[in-house]
Amino acid sequence: MSMPSVLGNVGSLLSNQSNHDTYSGTSSLTHTDSAGKANMVDVSGKLPAVRIAKATAHVSLGKQAYNLVRENQLAKGDVLSVARIAGITGAKKTSDLIPLCHSINLSKVSVDFDLVADSYSVVLYSEVKTESSTGVEMEALTAVSLAALTIYDMCKAITHDILISDIKLLLKTGGESDYNIAKI
Repeated sequence: MSMPSVLGNVGSLLSNQSNHDTYSGTSSLTHTDSAGKANMVDVSGKLPAVRIAKATAHVSLGKQAYNLVRENQLAKGDVLSVARIAGITGAKKTSDLIPLCHSINLSKVSVDFDLVADSYSVVLYSEVKTESSTGVEMEALTAVSLAALTIYDMCKAITHDILISDIKLLLKTGGESDYNIAKI
């Protein structure tokens, strides 16, 4: 497939997506100053609160890789256990990876998986919890992203025909603007 046709497919996929302008939070960018320059948000005036975020991702493996993961038969080891640890580590390192994220003490990080036999895929879920002045949605998204990338890394010797998709926030609570995808 040539590059223009690939880009055309991406363009059509993006234009067919549903409208995601349902967020009811602030209407201005929070990580820019009055001149439009990037800056870290000052959260020192916010009171700490219990904050929870949940995210998901989807990894399509194909039949052979899926069966090897399900049966824990990959030569590299237990894919899901390694992916879980990678996701937890990723959540803890989010502020090192995303420049304007605050360093947050996390009180809980979990990464779980559903194996979906009919589509030869793995659905990943993360939950991150803290008591802080800022939310943990980036940590939840980083957890599922790193876990998904780890699954790819551990399965790539079997196939490169692996698709990571649908990385999204499911829930965030405890802040000024809670979010729950189930209510949209």
